[in-house]
Amino acid sequence: MNIFTEVWASIVDIIHKSGFLTNGWENYVMIAVACVLFYLAIKKEFEPLLLLPIAFGMLMVNLFPGIMAEPTTTMTPVADYIAQHKGEAGSYAVTVLNGVEYYMVPENGGLFYYLYQGVKLGIYPPLIFLGVGAMTDFGPLIANPKSFLLGAAAQLGIFITFIGAILLGFKPEEAGAIGIIGGADGPTAIFVTTQLAPNLLGPIAVAAYSYMALVPIIQPPIMKLLTTKKERMVVMQQLRPVSKLEKILFPIIVTILVSLLLPDAASLVGMLMLGNLMRESGVVNRISNTAQNELMNIITIFLGVTVGATATGTVFLNMRTIGIILLGLIAFSIGTAGGVLFGKLMYKFSGGKVNPLIGSAGVSAVPMAARVSQKVGQAENPGNFLLMHAMGPNVAGVIGSAVAAGVLLSIL
Repeated sequence: MNIFTEVWASIVDIIHKSGFLTNGWENYVMIAVACVLFYLAIKKEFEPLLLLPIAFGMLMVNLFPGIMAEPTTTMTPVADYIAQHKGEAGSYAVTVLNGVEYYMVPENGGLFYYLYQGVKLGIYPPLIFLGVGAMTDFGPLIANPKSFLLGAAAQLGIFITFIGAILLGFKPEEAGAIGIIGGADGPTAIFVTTQLAPNLLGPIAVAAYSYMALVPIIQPPIMKLLTTKKERMVVMQQLRPVSKLEKILFPIIVTILVSLLLPDAASLVGMLMLGNLMRESGVVNRISNTAQNELMNIITIFLGVTVGATATGTVFLNMRTIGIILLGLIAFSIGTAGGVLFGKLMYKFSGGKVNPLIGSAGVSAVPMAARVSQKVGQAENPGNFLLMHAMGPNVAGVIGSAVAAGVLLSIL
């Protein structure tokens, strides 16, 4: 009889601890959101390398919140511990409360809590930049230095949203972290937020990576609204060849200049340029390939699932968080518009030789934004190939968002 009683008690305990009873309606809303992201990643193939791990992290934490639980310490009476362990004393710290000795027994945190430390401590973003640098050809930017202007113009959304967020009542540090979403650069957004507003890291990281993945949905309507059919049909001249010496000197010069002007941006820009120098030097192919592939893939998995795991229902389903996500969308939209509008200026001053669509690639989402410029331009003119021209502003945007981050960190 006692055995059946114990079994029944165990079954009841399992039921009470199950997610069906412990999870709230907010968790199920976020599970539904995760399923939408799965659909976009798998069916629509919207940047699945980002959306798939983010969605799975979001799913896991709302099914089992303990996967992100912090380590704790349990007070266990010394006498009880010894009795349970057949007279064997523990090696834990002892504290005395009301004349009773207690062991301070540490309890492990959840798996994602430990993986998340790479985000929280700002370790993953520079490593991601290392891989991005190793995969990036700065040739189009070197061949057309005017692309720097488009990359700078696309950072407009960061600073306008920064000012807007302050006017809406956010602290300056929080406003800076929110504004950086406009760069469409997840690693930079995480890097800035960990230093300025760690309390907002979850929603800002999810917003930044989500907007990066949704570039093919968000950008085209803005691009078409701000340009004419004639402008979108412009065929640009082929870029000049870039020498190997130029490609080797470029990352070294950029690192020196940025590190001297904006030391706060040195770690991001420095790792980006280190990766690129490894690529262009041609003498360290093994570590260049590792940075591009194995390291980049591992960090992407860890970063994606842990960023998604910050999206719990109780944290996300409130007006403050929704406001942050909307401000991030506004920042990204203004950044896209800023790049396109500056592209229109270049179109005018060049006598119609610059296609304004490449300005939208000035945001930092590499190479998605450049592909969108190519796709929208080719829809108007099937013989138009804008990809290499758009890559110039696109990689300029990577540098531009890191520089913008350095400016915000310097002033805040």
